[in-house]
Amino acid sequence: MSLVICAFCKGKGKDPFGLLSKLADCQVCRGKGKVEVEQPVVKCAFCKGSGVHPHERLTCSACKGKGCTVFRGVKEECSNCGGTGYKADGNLPCVVCHGAGVVLKGG
Repeated sequence: MSLVICAFCKGKGKDPFGLLSKLADCQVCRGKGKVEVEQPVVKCAFCKGSGVHPHERLTCSACKGKGCTVFRGVKEECSNCGGTGYKADGNLPCVVCHGAGVVLKGG
């Protein structure tokens, strides 16, 4: 496990959209500015590492707002989404790679 800067609030520890209040803590890091992640990780293709669900003011449903997903093994681009992390409808994470944009090579 290692600590990385919270992608959702960009390390500020506050809700980046001020939905509840300007003073509300970030729901991902709980106000700490950093989150624990398992290694090795890949940048979340679905939110492009921002931690924010595309076209929304919510945490990314693929990486839970961390901006990255755990990925162990040799990877290759997901043939289902072409590495975008998007399902065919463009609003949800790919069902094969779960938004990572990569899958296990040969898997």
